Amino acid sequence: MKKILRGQQRELTARFIAFRSHWRYQAEFCTPGEGHEKGAWRRGRLFPPQPLVPVPVASDLQALNRKLLEDCRADEGRIMSGQTECVGTRLLTEKEHLLALAAEPFDLAEVSFPRVDQTGCAKVRTNFYSVPLKPGSIVEARVYSCTVEFRHHGSQIASHERCYSRLQKIFDLEHYLDVLDRKPGALRGSTPLAQWRAQAGGLRVTTRSGSR
Repeated sequence: MKKILRGQQRELTARFIAFRSHWRYQAEFCTPGEGHEKGAWRRGRLFPPQPLVPVPVASDLQALNRKLLEDCRADEGRIMSGQTECVGTRLLTEKEHLLALAAEPFDLAEVSFPRVDQTGCAKVRTNFYSVPLKPGSIVEARVYSCTVEFRHHGSQIASHERCYSRLQKIFDLEHYLDVLDRKPGALRGSTPLAQWRAQAGGLRVTTRSGSR
């Protein structure tokens, strides 16, 4: 979302519009800070305690997902007040009137096409990530919640843990092996080598974009 306008009007990002079009739904927005406007909020008292109340305990994410699925399946046998059919039966009836899911998944990545600079890095948002391409090359960058992936001619060539700081340079020493092959000793004292040594010692180091 780019901007909150008057009332329920919003200025949307192109990626959100694509997401909405892919799954074929209409977005409705609430007033910021007004939780009571959210769907079925007032009617929530008609339902039994939700699977997340109290907070469930699980050994890992997979176990938590299994428990939530089991709770949802068990709830399908419940008969709501004033109804004669259980939740599961009514769900099957409603399903006949729903649109079919899209055949293809939707990639949630934010996509850009930066140019590789003289240090072998491509700028994504405010940070710079190393890629194994020559300076001047155009690379496809895909930003996810935890990673930043780079592709060239349709093939993935690099992947970095996403950095949420600003004006940082994140290096992968392997991206500079071609430089070492042409110029032995070229990386001695360089930032990529120093960063790799810090990571090998259990530290993760990033540098300000103005450093080399």
